[in-house]
Amino acid sequence: MNATKIFLNEQDMPKQWYNLAADLPKPPLPPLGPDGNPVSPDMLAPVFPMNLIEQEVSTQRWIDIPEKVLELYNLWRPSPLYRAKRLEEYLGTPARIYYKNEGVSPAGSHKPNTAVAQAYYNKEFGIKRLTTETGAGQWGSALSFACALLGLECKVFMVRISFDQKPYRRLMMETWGGKCIPSPSSETNAGRKILEENPDTPGSLGIAISEAVEAAVTDPTGGTRYSLGSVLNHVMLHQTVIGLEAKKQLKLAGESKVDIVIGCAGGGSNFAGLSFPFVADKINGADIEIIPVEPSSCPTMTKAPFSYDFGDTAEMTPLLPMHSLGHKFVPPPIHAGGLRYHGMAPLVSHAIELGLLSPRAIHQLECYEAAMIWARTEGFISAPETSHAIAATIQEAKRAKEEGKEKVIILNWSGHGLMDLTGYEAYMNGKLFDYPLPEEEIKKSIATMAHLPKPSLA
Repeated sequence: MNATKIFLNEQDMPKQWYNLAADLPKPPLPPLGPDGNPVSPDMLAPVFPMNLIEQEVSTQRWIDIPEKVLELYNLWRPSPLYRAKRLEEYLGTPARIYYKNEGVSPAGSHKPNTAVAQAYYNKEFGIKRLTTETGAGQWGSALSFACALLGLECKVFMVRISFDQKPYRRLMMETWGGKCIPSPSSETNAGRKILEENPDTPGSLGIAISEAVEAAVTDPTGGTRYSLGSVLNHVMLHQTVIGLEAKKQLKLAGESKVDIVIGCAGGGSNFAGLSFPFVADKINGADIEIIPVEPSSCPTMTKAPFSYDFGDTAEMTPLLPMHSLGHKFVPPPIHAGGLRYHGMAPLVSHAIELGLLSPRAIHQLECYEAAMIWARTEGFISAPETSHAIAATIQEAKRAKEEGKEKVIILNWSGHGLMDLTGYEAYMNGKLFDYPLPEEEIKKSIATMAHLPKPSLA
């Protein structure tokens, strides 16, 4: 079969999510409380509804997708798998390149896969409103969209630099009924404290998380919960519809083996969504290289230690076992706002420690160059985050050419960049720069975790 697009029928959409925690050679480590002891489900109850907490701690391999969620997924799922024929021709590579197009969702990215699920479970639990953070705005847009479908209120704390850079993301959220606030803000104690210390801060995802969590847990009515678009186990779980669909589509395309799986990774959600079903194959003996790609300016996986750390700047969250640059880290203002988080999903970090993944960091200019090549071959304008996966794909396709080997490469095209054109304009006008993170800054940031517990997989 030599089709450009490989489709599945709606009835072929996965009816269950896949939970990697069931198959890891060594079990995942628990989150810890301030006393250093594992967090109990009851301790998470002020933040998340119990039905999502059950998924967070589950080691069950398959978890049924509720009928209502499947019905809403049908708005855009199954998403198409594309063969990148024009990119292959441009590169002169013997590799066959496929990409899962997650930009077909109403919000334009992979994020609604978990936004709809989380909104559904909160609604079932009797919750009236959700708070969250967002970097580039893709997650805030997705949750606003999901809340509109399910009749919930939504408040989004958006990292200030992205709030300024991406006004149309805010307008997307407001169109769906969400309220978008630049973070740090004067609405929370965490935000006010940070503004007092540094009124000109560009903000960070860690700061925005602190504000969103505080806004949820201080609601005297008890009708508010917090929703997170990445990092946590249940978020990774919901995204696995991507990889499960992709495996079926690759089979329809006539591929019996995948050599390389690639996704960009900030908190880990879209990478996990595509890769975790393939990680299961690797655990069971398949010869697959699986590559999460991050910015060189925020090298969480490639230069940060595996440590227990807070998920937010104000230390309101439990301690999570993850690769982290330190919860006080404020990243440079690169345009890939969704990849500026200080930590990496515990399940992704765990898989790195087990040698199942091969993380890679790439500079901003190489990523934009790759995105321009993509736009002029495949036609789609990519989100700055997605461009990191494209850059790694081009690297691997060139390597296949040098080696003279046919390889099957699949990447997650996790969202479009139609709301991110100011970054493209800056690139084309020579106003973008690389931000290699100085080693002394990394050491200073990592030092904030020196007193925290160190995880062990022994």
